[in-house]
Amino acid sequence: MPFVAATRSLGRAGLFTLAVLRASKPTADFFRELTREIYKIGARSLPIIAVGGAFVGLVLTLQGYRTLATFGASNSLSTLLGLSLYRELGPVLTALLFIGRAGSSIAAELGLMRATDQITALGLMAIDPVGKAVAPRFWAAVLSVPLLTGLFCSFAISASYLEAVHVIGLDPGYFWPGLKDNVDFIDDFSVALLKSAVFGATAALVAAYVGFHAEPTIEGTSVATTRAVVNASLLVLMFNFVMSALLFQ
Repeated sequence: MPFVAATRSLGRAGLFTLAVLRASKPTADFFRELTREIYKIGARSLPIIAVGGAFVGLVLTLQGYRTLATFGASNSLSTLLGLSLYRELGPVLTALLFIGRAGSSIAAELGLMRATDQITALGLMAIDPVGKAVAPRFWAAVLSVPLLTGLFCSFAISASYLEAVHVIGLDPGYFWPGLKDNVDFIDDFSVALLKSAVFGATAALVAAYVGFHAEPTIEGTSVATTRAVVNASLLVLMFNFVMSALLFQ
């Protein structure tokens, strides 16, 4: 039955999460793998985050200015931009871009390790495959996504400033003070980092779980990669709604 299968899959995912946390031991080998994974899935995601953030800032500025100008409130453009980015768009869009770029990579790598019996070989050598192959990727995502979110918002705000001031002609005296006075560090910026950490953990766990348990074939790896991107993206959107409802009552 679908309900029984979904419950069984949810239980396995929960046990897998506990196994990842249990296998996260602060050893020299773990930190070496963690550093490498931060570079692979974090630093290498910078170009897409920068370009995506810049264009999101540009389109928000264009549409926001047109809407606010209708009500004579164009000077509030930076407030609209800052609150939209830090509360919702920054963490969510960064997570979705991260899933497309790094989450698919995690699922594909683990799926290929399963298909080529590398995961089985680790177990035969008395090496915990979860601790070796999954835990570093999980913590790398948890650490990387909040930093990428900050960069995403920075590029978006910078692009917005250039368009609003140098193209549209908005007075710069309204842009930065409006952003400073209405975007609160506790209520907005720290919440964006919290959301990003949760989204990073979600993306890494879903991608790792699907890839780790993929069918040991090339086709199984392909299916696992697609499933990881779809499931992680939907979970991020669902968790974003839940966290927004709880944090911004």
